[in-house]
Amino acid sequence: MREHAAKSGPRVAVPWLVDTAVLEAHDLAKTYAMGEVEVVALRGVDLSLFRGELVVMLGPSGSGKSTLLNILGGLDRPTRGTFHYLDHKLEIASERELTRYRREHVGFVFQFYNLIPSLTARENVALVTDIAEHPMSPEEALAMVSLEHRLDHFPSQLSGGEQQRVAIARAIAKRPDLLLCDEPTGALDQQTGIKVLEVIERVNRELGTTTAVITHNAVIAGMADRVMRFADGRVASVTTNETKLKPEQMSW
Repeated sequence: MREHAAKSGPRVAVPWLVDTAVLEAHDLAKTYAMGEVEVVALRGVDLSLFRGELVVMLGPSGSGKSTLLNILGGLDRPTRGTFHYLDHKLEIASERELTRYRREHVGFVFQFYNLIPSLTARENVALVTDIAEHPMSPEEALAMVSLEHRLDHFPSQLSGGEQQRVAIARAIAKRPDLLLCDEPTGALDQQTGIKVLEVIERVNRELGTTTAVITHNAVIAGMADRVMRFADGRVASVTTNETKLKPEQMSW
């Protein structure tokens, strides 16, 4: 099934071709113990993420999308199911192997920026470049998010949107294969959020990074190649946008 990304506004051609599934999951389930009560977060999720695509995972709070992202990023383990990155079976990986997977292949962007207050923008990004095999320089990564003029500013000297862009620069500096973004605009106003989404779109387009964006904001679905809608711990539907909108073209 296919659907258009939006009903109004100028259209842009879809620039991607999916050919290789880089990350696949089958029957993922996750249950948490809350005292004597069990909370079911995922109820058997199947999905594939393809090389170079931008996926928006859409759903209300509690629908399971953040739990799924944490599992796909190697931050958590499923209660049941299998998932693999290329030929790496992650559900049976050791903690050391998961750490290596996160370090070498995954970049994370969260709602709250998690910058170290005592370090400048350049130094916050250097935390990643110092441990990556083939990183960008901090200067290159910050230029990618249009913050080359703020290299030596501390987080307290940056706006919320600028801090989030530093967080994105830090995530992409190691040239990850996967960029996983959990509510990246959730703490931002509309105009600032648009700027952050423009950066995420640019990274996806120019670096070819497979990108998944979690959000409860249905408007953001317009920039995706595919939209996965979540409900009650399941993927309720998957649709493909015939054309994609730039963040500034979406009807906010």
